[in-house]
Amino acid sequence: MDKYVKDILSARVYDVAIESPIHKAASLSRRLGNDVWLKREDLQPVFSFKLRGAYNKMSRLSPEAAKRGVIAASAGNHAQGVALAGTTLGIKTIIVMPVTTPAIKIDGVRARGGKVILHGDTYNEAAEFAMKLVAEKSYTFVHAFDDRDVIAGQGTVGLEIVRQHSGPLDAIFVPVGGGGLMAGMAAYIKYIRPEIRLIAVEAEDSACLKAALEAGRRVKLSQVGLFADGVAVNQVGKETYKILRHCVDEVVTVTTDEICAAIKDIFDDTRAVTEPAGAVAVAGLKKAVREQSLQGMSLMALVTGANVNFDRLRHISERAELGESREAVFAVTLDEKPGSFRRFARVLGKRSVTEFNYRYGDATAAQIFVGIEIDDPITGRDKLARALRNKGFDVHDMTDNEAAKLHIRHMVGGRSDKALNERVFRFEFPQRPGALLTFLDLLGEQWNISMFHYRNHGAAYGRVLVGLQVAPEDATAFDDFVRKIPYQFQEETRNLAYQTFLGSQA
Repeated sequence: MDKYVKDILSARVYDVAIESPIHKAASLSRRLGNDVWLKREDLQPVFSFKLRGAYNKMSRLSPEAAKRGVIAASAGNHAQGVALAGTTLGIKTIIVMPVTTPAIKIDGVRARGGKVILHGDTYNEAAEFAMKLVAEKSYTFVHAFDDRDVIAGQGTVGLEIVRQHSGPLDAIFVPVGGGGLMAGMAAYIKYIRPEIRLIAVEAEDSACLKAALEAGRRVKLSQVGLFADGVAVNQVGKETYKILRHCVDEVVTVTTDEICAAIKDIFDDTRAVTEPAGAVAVAGLKKAVREQSLQGMSLMALVTGANVNFDRLRHISERAELGESREAVFAVTLDEKPGSFRRFARVLGKRSVTEFNYRYGDATAAQIFVGIEIDDPITGRDKLARALRNKGFDVHDMTDNEAAKLHIRHMVGGRSDKALNERVFRFEFPQRPGALLTFLDLLGEQWNISMFHYRNHGAAYGRVLVGLQVAPEDATAFDDFVRKIPYQFQEETRNLAYQTFLGSQA
């Protein structure tokens, strides 16, 4: 660790980076009963901490290596850091980015002097192509996290925290993807102030550090989530893991809804809109406070980036209330007769109805999809469900049902008695021109499409809920077919939300 501390103390970052401020999150502090501090790396010139490591690495290149140029693979923040570092140092930079990269990030790299090559649908495909160019052109590859100089550059965030916040500090929450930021911070902080707890926070669908610590070795996740793309890494770095396995006190994982709620919390306290990965640490801090009943402590979270597509804000806003546990989503059966909704509303009392979806079904019962404001994030959902059941209503809680929240809430009332032998799947596929047609071509014409709902929230991936009619005698052939589709998918045929609102009544 002492070697890393020396590297961090001598790291060159301030030619391009600022010493980012630490702000008190007044609203969060009052709500959580703790002193909450935010380290504002979203205020860097590229709206992310990534330029620290990139610049430190590139500033140490030999004249010969600098003359040949550097290359990196990235879908966003690291790319912009490398490009700005190259312009500042006079080094040619080539950035290989997936074809699915949003235009805002491609434009950001070009505006900072980087040459962009679009290749592949994923980061791994872009990285493989970048390494091919390294072999052909003798470029220096600037890794996003698994490099000693990059780790040391990111470690200057920890150096600043120790210098800026001299008072009590019980814990720091840090987002983890490949682990470069946390490794650098941990190496310095655990050496200088070992009493501070360091809490790693990961998106639950890309928790590669948690998996590695549980296994006692680095493991590769078979797939990772897509929402918090800045931390969507399937394996923690080799060099970063050497540090993290000794220095991380705890790992917290957070859901998409919890990340969305944290984005709103940061906005409420700072009026800044962060990207999903940039709010992961705040989401983890809130979850730890709630689950561990932390009170009267001094807690800090890193806000690491603000490169968010404007189009994604619809999805973030839609999910924030669920992540804050201020809204419950229920499927409720009402008697199909006058006055039923009024009787339902009386049970709700003064609670606000945030959404109400209904379509006439049969002569006896009506299925409604309803969003309801709740006052207690811990017990509110259960108390409300019990109150409704006590009044004779059949209630199913859909608040944690991903297919219901992404798709079915927008499709309520779409039953068809002709959709026989329907099987339902939720797919995520790379979003690029012609992507929807490519997906449909993969499905082919062997099975009839009986239902289709598509959503894209300005992200790199589109989301589809599709129903396909599969005769029982074709089930084995169909299962073999669907396993060969090269996209993430989840079968939802038995999903209660689908069965309640969309399933055939035949």
